[in-house]
Amino acid sequence: MRSFKPLLVLAVVVFAVFMWNRRATPPVPAAAPQVQSAAMPAPAARQTRNAAAPAAGLPSFLPPEAGDTLALIARGGPFPNRQDGVVFGNREGLLPAQPRGYYHEYTVATPGLDYRGARRIITGGNPPVVYYYTDDHYRTFRAFEVSR
Repeated sequence: MRSFKPLLVLAVVVFAVFMWNRRATPPVPAAAPQVQSAAMPAPAARQTRNAAAPAAGLPSFLPPEAGDTLALIARGGPFPNRQDGVVFGNREGLLPAQPRGYYHEYTVATPGLDYRGARRIITGGNPPVVYYYTDDHYRTFRAFEVSR
């Protein structure tokens, strides 16, 4: 009779890889993106910002953790997630059209989650001159200003 030990080991490895990827990948919303461009304020001109007080002067719709993310962006990192700072493609066209590489995304921590969650800050320009916040994984965006 043939041994099933190698098949059992293979099944355990496949299951472990599946569970690891599932844990590391946040759920993606099934609904189609919603455009808020009519209500989105125009991007602000670049201003100076005090890194010692990252939350000072920020709009009330931003969670407190956004101040930490903005301080890291101002310092240039290091960032807690390897995806932070990558190019945001704006494939749905919800942000104003710009050349590829103009927008970059950064994670805003969500207390209680052990994965990135849905909250992001998108910056435009290098150094950043426009800022957008999404709390629904890129379905809607809100522009905001950061004083420098």
